[in-house]
Amino acid sequence: MTRRVWTILTDDQLLAQCQVDTYRASGPGGQKRNKTSSAVRLRHLPSGLIVIAEESRSQHENRAKALRRMRQALFLKVRDDLPSEELTVERLEKLEDYHKARGGDGRLRMSRKDPRFWPAIGIVLDVLHALDGRVADAAAALGVSTGNLISFLETDPKVWGEVNILRTRFGQKPLHT
Repeated sequence: MTRRVWTILTDDQLLAQCQVDTYRASGPGGQKRNKTSSAVRLRHLPSGLIVIAEESRSQHENRAKALRRMRQALFLKVRDDLPSEELTVERLEKLEDYHKARGGDGRLRMSRKDPRFWPAIGIVLDVLHALDGRVADAAAALGVSTGNLISFLETDPKVWGEVNILRTRFGQKPLHT
């Protein structure tokens, strides 16, 4: 299975692929928090990714947060291979997750709270990976300016960090904010 398959699963289907651990979280919260196993750790068995949620005193709320974080982690950490013939504006524009993410002016401009953000990040990181971390080449393939791509990647610190990990892996210098 690939990220594209995992990220379209329902919550129940994705949860079925995970080992779920509940435990008592430490920290503030008083007597109830200390007596309740409300923290949730999800381990996605196929990918090996692990996420936790322990902010709430409700196990139900923490499970929902952990699932949301797992989807984000899949987009952030799991790369789908893009063959070189797919790395054109015309082909990438046909990918629904990328097409939806571009505004009327063709730019990538959205906050990380936008439901289109994480799927678009997954595709952008796939393109960057396929092009050995070269931002200018990725921007050209995506049909956006280098400045627009960098601004989009800076939207979230985790994304920015992942871009720099990817660039370092290919012998590129890290980008600076």
